[in-house]
Amino acid sequence: MIALGSDHGGFDLKETVKAYLDKENIPYKDFGCPNKESCDYPIFGRAAAEAVASGECEKGIVICTTGIGISIAANKVKGVRCALCSDTLSAEMTRRHNDANMLAMGAGMIGKNLAERIVEVFLNTEFEGGRHARRVGLIEDMEK
Repeated sequence: MIALGSDHGGFDLKETVKAYLDKENIPYKDFGCPNKESCDYPIFGRAAAEAVASGECEKGIVICTTGIGISIAANKVKGVRCALCSDTLSAEMTRRHNDANMLAMGAGMIGKNLAERIVEVFLNTEFEGGRHARRVGLIEDMEK
């Protein structure tokens, strides 16, 4: 299960991601926003992040205009490692090395085709573990 969240600036790209997930038969839960009316990204970034942190959802994808604000909000939730990615290599490496459990994207920064590819890479790349697990553990220790 994938948690989704966006603000009004990320709404259209979130709908694109939902269509991609539907096509790939990947279940998701949309935590809002429900439309393009002006809203506050921390509300929806937090809701998606809490679903990931609680285990309700395995991973999450959050979107605002730049991806910056919503990634900051998501990362305030204990247990979340949300990476802002605007290319496929970043999406791959954040899964391989950081075991990121959330992806943030900026709807004003990337187009639909690139967003779909970033999502595909993020969802299909496994964590390498090894020395990276030690480093992720050090990050987790910072939350205690």
